[in-house]
Amino acid sequence: MSSATRGRIAVALDAMGSDLGPPATVAGAAEVSRHPESPRLFVVGDADVVRKELEKHPHDRDKIRIVHAGEVIAQDDKPKEAVAQKPGASILVAAELVKAGECDVLVSAGNTGAVTLSCARMFARLPSVQRTALGAVYPTERRRGEKDDPFSLILDAGLTLEASAEDLVGFAVMGSAYSKCISRNARPRVGLLSVGGEESKGTEAVVKAHGVLKRVPGIDFIGNIEGMDIPRGTADVVVTSGFTGNIVLKMLEGISETVMRLARSAGEKSLQYKAGLLLLAPAIQRLRQVTDWQEYGGVPILGFDRLCIKAHGRSTQRAIRNALRVAHRAAHTDTIGSIRAGLEAAASVA
Repeated sequence: MSSATRGRIAVALDAMGSDLGPPATVAGAAEVSRHPESPRLFVVGDADVVRKELEKHPHDRDKIRIVHAGEVIAQDDKPKEAVAQKPGASILVAAELVKAGECDVLVSAGNTGAVTLSCARMFARLPSVQRTALGAVYPTERRRGEKDDPFSLILDAGLTLEASAEDLVGFAVMGSAYSKCISRNARPRVGLLSVGGEESKGTEAVVKAHGVLKRVPGIDFIGNIEGMDIPRGTADVVVTSGFTGNIVLKMLEGISETVMRLARSAGEKSLQYKAGLLLLAPAIQRLRQVTDWQEYGGVPILGFDRLCIKAHGRSTQRAIRNALRVAHRAAHTDTIGSIRAGLEAAASVA
């Protein structure tokens, strides 16, 4: 029986894996615990360290439980070796809590490979899922859902480098279900990234996936989309292989950073440009807010029968707070149940 069934949703937080470590993760947990509707938080890590950090922040003691883990997998550790050699690592202990049903969802800002392997070791794959996917979010021109969400979801973002048609269909189904639950978007638009909008364009896997997706019930499949459609927000869920998805995301990050640097450089070289930037300051500030990954908190690893939200390795207190909120919402809205139903529907037409 899950903790959600017993009453309050519980989240297992790996407190040790991030770049900033317990000072950021524990502070985020303490902040979340003070909210009246917060989940129960199982903070996993070196008990003495976690306890000392908790003492620095106001928190609700009734909502936080410290679970000791004596080992840590660092960001620069080799994932496969580290997971095998450190059975007492905080990420494995946290994943075990979810596997055992004591917690409903796992949150970690640790080594991505180690987090994924820990999930693979502790959780089972959902029926018909051959390969899991790492989601990622990026800001778009178009807004969506009840929250006027500026973010679209892309998957895979790097776990499955070469995706088959069956993988792409699974990514589409899982991404659609996740978007419905997290963005509160009743009908997310799902697009298949390709080299042209025509049904016949793309690799063999893309063409085959297109033929299946247009027949899957419950998904608003809008067909193929091209690169220019990504920042426009033509699709709320962009489906592609991990190889392409990772390249797209790094390019978007680079463009955002370059635009900011160019604007700063122009302001330093010309009083006229500096005056113009002052006039644009509110818009620039809004752009920074929209493109701030910390505001979203974390992204999902999809395909397992348990939930995992992967936060950025450089997560601050604010990012951890938001990752915990995303995890809470994903568990509260039964994201896994929605994904199961979608996969069953897709299997009936594949």
